[in-house]
Amino acid sequence: MEKPSGDKIMRILILGGDGMLGHRLLLSLRDCHTVKVTVRRALAEYEVYGIFDRSNAFDQVDLRDPSRVCEVMSEFSPDLVVNAAGIVKQRDAASEALVSIEINSVLPHRLADYCRSVGAYFIHFSTDCVFRGDKGGYSETDIPDAVDLYGRTKLLGEVADDHCITLRTSIIGLELHRKTSLVEWFLRQTGEIKGYSRAIFTGITTTEAARLVDFLTPRLGTLSGIYNAASQPIAKYDLLLSLSEKMGRTDVRVVPDSSFHCDRSLLNDRLAEKTGYSPPCWDAMLEELARLIRDRQALNTTSV
Repeated sequence: MEKPSGDKIMRILILGGDGMLGHRLLLSLRDCHTVKVTVRRALAEYEVYGIFDRSNAFDQVDLRDPSRVCEVMSEFSPDLVVNAAGIVKQRDAASEALVSIEINSVLPHRLADYCRSVGAYFIHFSTDCVFRGDKGGYSETDIPDAVDLYGRTKLLGEVADDHCITLRTSIIGLELHRKTSLVEWFLRQTGEIKGYSRAIFTGITTTEAARLVDFLTPRLGTLSGIYNAASQPIAKYDLLLSLSEKMGRTDVRVVPDSSFHCDRSLLNDRLAEKTGYSPPCWDAMLEELARLIRDRQALNTTSV
């Protein structure tokens, strides 16, 4: 496949556009590329968000339906497909083996095949949860050892063909609906809340994930395989405390809880060596996230 030039405007198709990562990819990438997303429900059901319309979204797309996915691919003719769809731990469907296997395991390989057949590149988002979290500091050469359904299905979905990049990472950010993620949980809390001081995290914000995708576009064709996309390690307690301070919240007090231990920290060394990419520091990422939260709160206030 031909390597894209650095200033090429790409046709990017994002699967799972109504999810936490997918909608942020659309908002961030549409200024530089021609972007369309898939969403599960009818467009009318998303009107409240003011993001999706016929020009940027394929609606009522069930990603378990191969014929519908093929139809979307044929109509849009993407240069790059980004898979932001997944059954995450917080969703009720995460306990349903069949759905998790279809979306987390089978779909990425199906997309990789589709992309190969039409000459497109493919970026797939995996997770740090392919590791149990016993030791931390995981590299791409460490053997995944997840024992839960989510971790195992995500591991099976990792693709490494020559037109594919799998990014192992973990993300935080704002959601459009469901609102079951760490940040959305935090925003609902008041009073004293606990933050795990021994749960170590090396993820990135959804906004930074979008920047990473854009950073990788001119490198497609020279990069393939599985890469960790990891920030500096931070405890969930410190993350929540810092976000609370940056938002100026006085209605919540974050206290450390050492009862739970999990260190799924990843090493970013391989991606940095191959591309020069390193995520920003947590101070910068959380400052940016706090601004997005304030913007959403202001919008919600003015629309009432």
